[in-house]
Amino acid sequence: MCRLMGYVSEQSYSLSEFAGPHFDQFAALSSRHCDGWGVAGLNVGDVNPTLTVEPAQASKSAKFREIADGPKGNGALLHLRWATSGLSVKAGNTHPFTHGEISFIHNGGIMPATAMDSMIDADLMGRMRGETDSERYFGVVVTQIRKLGLVDGIVSAVRQIRSTCTFSSLNAMILTPHQMIIVNEHNVDRVPAGEPADYYDLYFRKDEKGVLVASTGWEQRGWSLISNHRALVIDRATFAIEEFIL
Repeated sequence: MCRLMGYVSEQSYSLSEFAGPHFDQFAALSSRHCDGWGVAGLNVGDVNPTLTVEPAQASKSAKFREIADGPKGNGALLHLRWATSGLSVKAGNTHPFTHGEISFIHNGGIMPATAMDSMIDADLMGRMRGETDSERYFGVVVTQIRKLGLVDGIVSAVRQIRSTCTFSSLNAMILTPHQMIIVNEHNVDRVPAGEPADYYDLYFRKDEKGVLVASTGWEQRGWSLISNHRALVIDRATFAIEEFIL
């Protein structure tokens, strides 16, 4: 299981700067979510995201601090990984995953991962850099985007997996040059042992700087809860937020 964060902004900020004074609380969640971290940054107008992944605990990583405090941009995804049982801790299994201008992070488990293989275009299966269910989920997303376009493709992928696979959570964030899409689709009765009931909840903060969305476990007073079984589409030009039923 994992922790997710994503932001889009009008001006350029470092990740920690945009997240604000409680960012270190979020980073400290890597004491349990300790199986790797990754950041995908994608400024409006960029062709491809800048990707950094490391199979190490974020709060103990000098590289993480460098990336969190250093490069400034107007959009990024951050992932803290807690590896699904049986999946190795290595760079190839560390989120985010990317395809062209699209970046993707996921929190949850989909069982069995191989159940999604028939839903993924063959060329995408051949390019996978790891063996996670999350990367396969992204493969289904890209396959459906090719057929239906960005938003309709994401919604279709979630519905397809939801109807055919056992899963704990399909929570995901997708970043492109023009939009950030948040998927909140999870089973409230499949929270990991020892975690609070709100473990899979996602909250967002919208202010004059832009929009920040994140998993729970750190200070989020005044933020807005995203309802389960919903997708948010955030326009990176206007910061308007549109909600879809999944």
